[in-house]
Amino acid sequence: MHILRLAAAAINQTPLDWTGNRDRILAAIHDARAADAAVLCLPELCISGYSCEDQFFSAGVQNESLRTLAEIAPATKAMAVAVGLPLMVNRGLYNAAALLCDGELLGFTLKQHLAGDGIHYEPRWFRKWPAGAVQRIDLAGRPIPVGDLLYNCGGVRIGVEICRDAWVADRPGARLAAGGADVILNPTASHFSFGKEDVRRRIVLEGSRTFDVSFVFANVLGNEAGRAVFDGGTLIASSGKMLAEGPRLSFADHVLACADVDVEATRRRRASSSEPSLPPQAYGGETVHCPARLPSPQTACPTTARSPWDASPPPKFEEFSRAVPLALFDYLRKSRTSGMVVSLSGGADSAAVVAMAWLMAKLALADVGREAFIARLPQAPGLADAKDAEAILGRLLTCIYQATRNSGDATRQAAEAVARSVGAEFVHWNIDALVDGYVATASQAVGRQLDWRRDDFALQNIQARARGPAAWLLANLRNALLLATGNRSEAAVGYATMDGDTCGGLAPIAGVDKAFLLQWLKWMETSGPLGVGPLPALAAVTRQQPTAELRPASAGQTDEGDLMPYVVLDALERAAIRDKLTPIEAFQMIQPEFPQYSRQELGGWVERFYTLWCRSQWKRERLAASFHLDDRGLDAKGWCRFPILSGGFDRELAELRERLKQG
Repeated sequence: MHILRLAAAAINQTPLDWTGNRDRILAAIHDARAADAAVLCLPELCISGYSCEDQFFSAGVQNESLRTLAEIAPATKAMAVAVGLPLMVNRGLYNAAALLCDGELLGFTLKQHLAGDGIHYEPRWFRKWPAGAVQRIDLAGRPIPVGDLLYNCGGVRIGVEICRDAWVADRPGARLAAGGADVILNPTASHFSFGKEDVRRRIVLEGSRTFDVSFVFANVLGNEAGRAVFDGGTLIASSGKMLAEGPRLSFADHVLACADVDVEATRRRRASSSEPSLPPQAYGGETVHCPARLPSPQTACPTTARSPWDASPPPKFEEFSRAVPLALFDYLRKSRTSGMVVSLSGGADSAAVVAMAWLMAKLALADVGREAFIARLPQAPGLADAKDAEAILGRLLTCIYQATRNSGDATRQAAEAVARSVGAEFVHWNIDALVDGYVATASQAVGRQLDWRRDDFALQNIQARARGPAAWLLANLRNALLLATGNRSEAAVGYATMDGDTCGGLAPIAGVDKAFLLQWLKWMETSGPLGVGPLPALAAVTRQQPTAELRPASAGQTDEGDLMPYVVLDALERAAIRDKLTPIEAFQMIQPEFPQYSRQELGGWVERFYTLWCRSQWKRERLAASFHLDDRGLDAKGWCRFPILSGGFDRELAELRERLKQG
């Protein structure tokens, strides 16, 4: 019997934060050692940060990564630790995982399969390493092996698959197992997406079962660099059985999961297998030997468990209620701003943003405690005396209601009710004088009085734009982050006023569609996340029909009246943008889904969607950064690239109109 304690640590890192990243890595190693762990897996590229983007090409970044690695190595006495960093090999840059054992660097495993889809652009910076290839690089006068490696640490054989390596059919794990791996480590930077954790669990379980090994998975945690959210999953399995799973979406700097495995029992199971996945000669790489024996644990294994809310599959409302608040908290502290400002209209979108700020305070306090919460926001004034989430938000969050003569009492009362219920400061003022001044100036310039019959859109937009400067001014005065309130459905069709309701440095809810958001608000009103509960004040918002309130009240303006039913809009966005269907194909796809609408209605909405989509790309290029939350997104610097100028689907829409005429 050879018992080995394995550990996985998820860490909340920041690109290019050399001292902070090193110290958080050392803290994770310290906690793993205190837990009696012999092998620790840390996340992908955690020394430099995963999201350094074109700075990966900087020789300074590459050198600082190696320097930081040398500062970490002495902390690994009597342990084996995998830690990620970028590495230059023969004028090519690679995504590497260094294995440190007993204070020494044994080698670098280089990533063989790069993530170049969705929001990932790894092939822009890194090269793929060929299977079976091994070279040497010189570090401080020592030849260090790099490439496709196995590590023999005192008789325990350890292999490494880096993130995407484990997601492909021809995964390196099969060859590592053929080479005799007892343990496979998977340092990863796998972005959050609704329901994605179930896929990761299957990969870990199937890898451990198929290869008859113990498998350790460690993900990045939190909002590392602004857009992608990482849920910090930690998983340990052996021979098809999940042994440990840590909490996800934690507000801590790191989380640790541990499990004990019997290396000899794993070998017996592999030896008794009727047919191995691959023959021993299939490995083709090189084994690096280290004489240091990894110690067996002398204490009981610490227990780790997934969060109570984290079922399988994870509830989408719960994940949304935890991913966005964590990302918002990290953005607030890493941007070194002192608070948040929201232009709170009393409608669904801005109320959802305020609810997310409330959840941020509630969840963070419950997770890391009041003192740690306050310590991580040293730039925010007045927090020392705040005792609960509402008191904290009273110092962090300011909500502004900016009325015009077209605003109604219902929205003002709803805005105030929501702001007061979460403890935020609530201020309100009227901007009619500003709007009237702009209208008078423009009327003089064009030589006539502007009116709603001829100048509808211009008169709507100037009201939204007039709200921007004062909101920015207040945010600047308080060194606060101005939060934009747009959602993905509006971004798809450009239903937003540039420099008006798009004002902000961050758009927390722009990664989800309006139909989902309306359902979530009702859930928040009556249920809320496990351990937090509901926010009943949202009832003042959910009973209203969404409206921009930019036309006179007599016009009866609603968002869906201006556009189309939100459920139809969101179905079209999935068909047109996610699935890349033509207008006719999109029409054919949504028609069975919405039998309550006529062919002409649906056809008209299809044409409206494609037309507005093409005209609005310039807006999407200028929208505030948003969080990526599912299998698609409209952030032009993330998942969705589209030309600003295009043919506008003219031919395709003409074919759709002809098809509709034919009946």
